[in-house]
Amino acid sequence: MRHLMTPLDFSVEELDQLFDLANDIEANMEKYAHCCAGKTLATCFYEPSTRTRLSFEAAMLNLGGNVLGFSEASSSSAAKGESVSDTIRVISAYAHICAMRHPKEGAAFVAASKSRIPVINAGDGGHQHPTQTLTDLLTIRSLKGRLDNFTIGLCGDLKFGRTVHSLINALTRYENIHFVFISPEELRVPEYITESLREKGISYEEETRLEDVLPNLDLLYMTRVQKERFFNEEDYVRLKDFYILNKKKMKLAKEDMLVLHPLPRVNEISVEIDDDPRAVYFKQAQYGVYVRMALIMTLLNITA
Repeated sequence: MRHLMTPLDFSVEELDQLFDLANDIEANMEKYAHCCAGKTLATCFYEPSTRTRLSFEAAMLNLGGNVLGFSEASSSSAAKGESVSDTIRVISAYAHICAMRHPKEGAAFVAASKSRIPVINAGDGGHQHPTQTLTDLLTIRSLKGRLDNFTIGLCGDLKFGRTVHSLINALTRYENIHFVFISPEELRVPEYITESLREKGISYEEETRLEDVLPNLDLLYMTRVQKERFFNEEDYVRLKDFYILNKKKMKLAKEDMLVLHPLPRVNEISVEIDDDPRAVYFKQAQYGVYVRMALIMTLLNITA
């Protein structure tokens, strides 16, 4: 039995196989329509989610399987004080695989240690979000044709953004990646990440102004400033509009630069660039369904 806690749980070779499967699913949906008939996915979401929870449910339904679960802690026995360990023991009797989101870092690891079914970490606090990272990597590989030899800018909340942390860790295994971290001083990428990059000899730079680096980027990964991660309203209000990507700024970018965003978007990307062919964040959401279908099949050892 295998779980997915971080993007590094799969080797680069295994990721290639996963992405090949996801691309085949994209091209041949009917071929996979009954792969998980008789199987059930439990979605245990202790924290609000739209894309991640619904894309997991869509993925399982597309595979012909069933879905059960809860969408917030208050609608589960967690409201009565039940532990994650006890919940997953019970869920193991009801489902064949579980996707869990939790506000506490490490909660999915605890669940996996007690589970009798595969557990997928669907986001734990500000720590990891591996299936979003798989989505990001599949999007880049599908649209750029490679996962190496590019400069990627990550912009916005780099301190609390679990999607950013997961993506950086995953990309360090590919050759000739140059990172550009674009954030206000208060939201810089954590020191443990930059220290790891230095130890591995991976190049990066930290900038404050998006305009200064846009012409150099092959990929721009925008993120929102997350209100739920702040301890006080004043800091959030001061930083929430620090970066807004609009048409004027996009004129500075390369013709083939791609703009990604894990969503939800607030106002950090103006709707005026949604029709720009370089804006691929809604395609990215679609790739999230394909890669989760491939992941469910892989963890359940199911082939078409």
